[in-house]
Amino acid sequence: MNKSRKHRLQSVLETFFAALIVIILMLPFYIMFMMGTYSTAEIFRILPFKPGSHLLENLKQLMASNFLQYYWNSTKVAVCTTVGSVLISTMAGFGFAKFHFKGKGFLFSMVLVTMMIPTQLGLVAFVKEMKVLGWINTHLALIFPSMAHAFGVFWMTQFMKDNVPDEVLESAKIDGCNDIKAFIFIVIPFVRSAMVTLVLLVFIASWNSFLVPLILLNKQEMYTIPLGITTLGNFFRADYAVRIAGLAMGTIPLILIFALGSKYFIKGLMAGAVKG
Repeated sequence: MNKSRKHRLQSVLETFFAALIVIILMLPFYIMFMMGTYSTAEIFRILPFKPGSHLLENLKQLMASNFLQYYWNSTKVAVCTTVGSVLISTMAGFGFAKFHFKGKGFLFSMVLVTMMIPTQLGLVAFVKEMKVLGWINTHLALIFPSMAHAFGVFWMTQFMKDNVPDEVLESAKIDGCNDIKAFIFIVIPFVRSAMVTLVLLVFIASWNSFLVPLILLNKQEMYTIPLGITTLGNFFRADYAVRIAGLAMGTIPLILIFALGSKYFIKGLMAGAVKG
C-alpha cells in the first residue's frame, strides 16, 4: 500500500469516527426534540425516533403558560450578564496582566479565592444583601452580581499575559495612544477569541441558572426559562411532554450561539491553554 492510499484510508477512518462521535453526542438532543412532539403518556411507553402528532398541542400549551415571557426574561438576563461580565473581565484582565501597582498580587489572589467558594456557601448572605438593596423579585439581582465573574478575570489575565505583546503597547504609548485607546484598538483585537470563549461560557451559565433565580424570584412573571418549565402542568400532574418541548425550545439559542462561535471558542481554548 503506497503512502497516498494509506493517507486516504486514514483520512476516511478519521472522518468516519468523527461523524460517529457527533452522532452519539447529538442523539440525546434529537430524542429530546422528538419527545416534544409526543404526549406525556406516549413518552413513557416508547423511545421516540420519529416525530409524533402532539407538537402543535404542546406548543399551544407552552404559549398559554406565558412561556414567551420566560423566554424574554432569560434572554434579557443572559445578554446583559454576558455583555457586562465580558467587558469587566477584559478590563480587569488588562489591568492585572499589563499594569504594575501596589497590592496587585493580593487582589489577584482574592479573585482566585472567590473561585474556590461554592455559590451555595454564601447564598444566605447573598439573599440578605439583595434584600437590603431591594432587588428581591427583580432581574437586577441576577444581572449585576454575575458581572463580577472571577473565572472571567482569571481567564482574560492569563490570556493577555501570553497573547498581547508588551512591545505593541509600548509602541502605541510612544505614538501618543492612551490606555483607553490602547485597550479598544489594540488589546481587544488581540483577545477577540478569548472574549468569544468567555461569551459562550457566561451566556450558557446565565441561561441555565436555576438555584439563584429559584430563591430570589417569587413572582411568576419574572421567572426565567428553567423556573418557568417547572410550572408547566397543573396541580395534580406534571405535563412532561410540554416540559420537554419547553426544554427543546430553550436549548435552541444555546445550540445557535455555540454553532456561531465554536471556531473562536476552540481557538480561544487552544491559545489560552497553559504552556509548558
